[in-house]
Amino acid sequence: MKLLEERILRDGQVRPGEILKVDSFLNHQLDVDLLQAIGREFYEKYKDAGITRILTVEASGIAIACETANLFHVPVVFAKKAKSKNLDGELYTSKVCSYTYGREYTVTLSKKFLGAEDTVLLVDDFLAVGKAMNGLIDICTQAGASVAGIGIAIEKGFQPGGKELRARGYDVMSLAILESMDDAGNIRFRAQ
Repeated sequence: MKLLEERILRDGQVRPGEILKVDSFLNHQLDVDLLQAIGREFYEKYKDAGITRILTVEASGIAIACETANLFHVPVVFAKKAKSKNLDGELYTSKVCSYTYGREYTVTLSKKFLGAEDTVLLVDDFLAVGKAMNGLIDICTQAGASVAGIGIAIEKGFQPGGKELRARGYDVMSLAILESMDDAGNIRFRAQ
């Protein structure tokens, strides 16, 4: 998606450790017009897949999920990283590791919001090594729900997550795939 690539080049900041900071438009301050365009791309790709739920992990994927779900007219469900006192009933749980934060979380999702009748589109802001997506896939498997596709705003193509998910047969749509980036701020995108 040219619009997203241009925004990354203009406002993204490369940090040591292969971190791309996009907090000025994607995951802290939100550019709603860009989010709508991202949601539209995912909708166009998966509009005939029978999507009944959009699923993400809190927190950065929620805005993208909402814009996408608005077009599908389906609910957004998100796996929570912290167990709160108002989570009740039976829960699906899975372990995920945050690349950015370098820590493992147990994510939870109430069983009443996802079941075997659901066809799910997974969405998130980043895909690096794929731990968050694997956790969401695990939750879908526990629920008996089918995964129609995976929509990613920015994929770090030099890390294994996207390649591994595609090799397992998942339909992954990444709107901007980073081929490389370095500490000097140079970013190169994979041709799509």
